[in-house]
This record gives sequence, C-alpha cells and structure tokens, in this order.
Amino acid sequence: MNEIVENIFLVGLMGAGKTTVGRLLAKRLGRRFIDTDHEIEARCGVKIPTIFEMEGEAGFRKRESQVIDELTQEKNLVLATGGGAVLLPENRTNLHNRGMVFYLRANPHELWLRTKNDKGRPLLNQGDARTTLEKLYAERDPLYLEAAHHTIDTGKPSVSQLVNTLMMQFELSK
Repeated sequence: MNEIVENIFLVGLMGAGKTTVGRLLAKRLGRRFIDTDHEIEARCGVKIPTIFEMEGEAGFRKRESQVIDELTQEKNLVLATGGGAVLLPENRTNLHNRGMVFYLRANPHELWLRTKNDKGRPLLNQGDARTTLEKLYAERDPLYLEAAHHTIDTGKPSVSQLVNTLMMQFELSK
C-alpha cells in the first residue's frame, strides 16, 4: 500500500461531507484540495446543473471520468469526488489503485436533512428528494464499498472529529 498513500480520495453520496471534510483534511496535512465537481465547473465555465441540462447525465459522467483520471495521477492530493463518481468501473479502479479511498457514509435521512434546501443538485430536483436519496444509497453503497479502503460513518461526529478519524486511519494504513 505504500506507493498509493500519497493521495486521499473521498467518496460518498451528496451531502455526506466530502468537500467540507476534504478541505479541512487537506489543510491539516498541508496538501492541495480539489473537489471534482468544482474542477468540472471551472473547466466548463458553467455550473453542474447546466451541464446536466445540456449534455445529460451521460455527458457529465464522461467529463467527470476524464477529470478523475487526470487528478488521480497527481501527488499529495486530497480529492472529493462527486456522488456518482463510482458509477463507472474505471473511476472505481483509478480511485482504488491510485490513492487511499475513504467512503464517507451517511444514511439517506441524514443526507436529505443536509441537502433539502440545496437547489444545485440536479438529481434531487426531480420528484421526491428523500426517495431519490434512498434509491441512490441502495444503488451506490455497494460501489462505494468496492472503491473504498476505509468506511467512515458521518452521522454524529463533528467535522473536526471526522478529520481526526481519517487522519488516524491514513497514518495507520501507511
């Protein structure tokens, strides 16, 4: 595992805390932090909902896969992936083989509470968001588990406690 511990990749459903935890983790480790969704928006010059609207989910996933392939080859990076990044097998493989993957897991109800007022999440803006999150959790949980080296439940701990847990797991796994 020594050759793959230079990078830390965070996976999980929207609202699990990947960006928030990733930023603080990168700061504490003195590493660069990148959120793949923000990187895609910067490269395209438009927000994720616009990409979904213009290219559909398939077009977005293609862009996401290219960004993940590029970024996972960098060094000393903390990368927060989009919730659907694990849908493509090549993304799961690249993430798993090129860094230490932490699955930030939260139950669908907790995710709904965290995301219910966020209009920038295209998959939650169609129909009942709580039902959508339950469906996404059922579909994606096995994929997150496949990609991950470690699973961290994000229900009760504070962001600081989560970061401490990740740092401890990271150091123990080196």
